[in-house]
Amino acid sequence: MNDLLNKNKELVENRLAELLKIAGINETLGSAMNYSVMAGGKRLRPTLNILANSLLNGNLAETLDIACAIELIHTYSLIHDDLPAMDNDELRRGKPTSHVMFGEAFAILTGDALLNLGFEVMLHNAIRYADNMEAHIKAIQEIAAGAGAQGMISGQCGDIENEGQILTERELYMVHEKKTGALIEASLLSGILLCGPDEEQIKAIRIYGKNIGLAFQITDDVLDIVGNEKDLGKTVGKDRIAKKFTFPTLYGIDESIRIARQKTQEATESIRIFGEKADPLEKLAEFVLQRKK
Repeated sequence: MNDLLNKNKELVENRLAELLKIAGINETLGSAMNYSVMAGGKRLRPTLNILANSLLNGNLAETLDIACAIELIHTYSLIHDDLPAMDNDELRRGKPTSHVMFGEAFAILTGDALLNLGFEVMLHNAIRYADNMEAHIKAIQEIAAGAGAQGMISGQCGDIENEGQILTERELYMVHEKKTGALIEASLLSGILLCGPDEEQIKAIRIYGKNIGLAFQITDDVLDIVGNEKDLGKTVGKDRIAKKFTFPTLYGIDESIRIARQKTQEATESIRIFGEKADPLEKLAEFVLQRKK
């Protein structure tokens, strides 16, 4: 799995470096965009896009820019999430956060620029593959919804509103499904939609994405308590400081780990309709569960 992740990471990062060579933009803005995007990370969401595309023998060249656009959008969300008005974090991927390096105003503008660039990249890519235009529009629509008001942004709003509150199980699941799961689900769907999947295949990918998104966020909540700051590359214990209601808050660490394991199993079972081609996604699900950073 590490070999596969590293292979896709190199592929994505090489293309991201090309996409970030933008003529005629403000020099500080360009530096800030490169700083945050190229700061490292697992590139999990682009890898999910690429692996979902491969389930139906998709064209890697066709989905690569969509995978990179997802990472641009994800990076924008991290920059804004770290702002003083949000999580007020000073460390991301082992480096000072964008607002620490460039100031709060430029961090906001950098996030805005990356969000817009992501959609610009996807639209240019759709024009290159005009014979598959409808599929590209559906893929872009999924990403817009996953990252937008009904997805990630609503999840972030719920995360802020619920600081210091006690949530029901349903409310907790809803926040996590939107905050983290929505963009993960969209990453997968945008990859497979380019290949003309049937309804059963789309449903299977949705189930996988929803469950792997929950497993990822639950693991993240646990690592915020028991993780190592050096390994994680970000501040630990910030959920407790911010009085956020998380899975360990409701269930405790051991039960949270059990739930994450259950969600991982549900994820892998859902994609067995794809046969051996699902093996990389099954292994990736296990990687998400066992990760230490």
